[in-house]
Amino acid sequence: MAALMSAPLLLQACDKTQPIETVESLLADPERLKLLREQCKADRAKVGKELCDRVAIASNRRFFGDGKAPRPAPE
Repeated sequence: MAALMSAPLLLQACDKTQPIETVESLLADPERLKLLREQCKADRAKVGKELCDRVAIASNRRFFGDGKAPRPAPE
């Protein structure tokens, strides 16, 4: 019974050892974004699907912008 109750605590402890990369944190650090993008290209399974998805979103936002820019008025 005690093992079942301690398992979630151990999993939480493991998750906190690695910093969580958010899309915003990746946008703020272009060198880190570039490094992770290369790692995701080389071995997506090793880096992890969720992180590579965030890297892709951050890369798209850097290239396309946030989508909130006004469109120029037609002439």
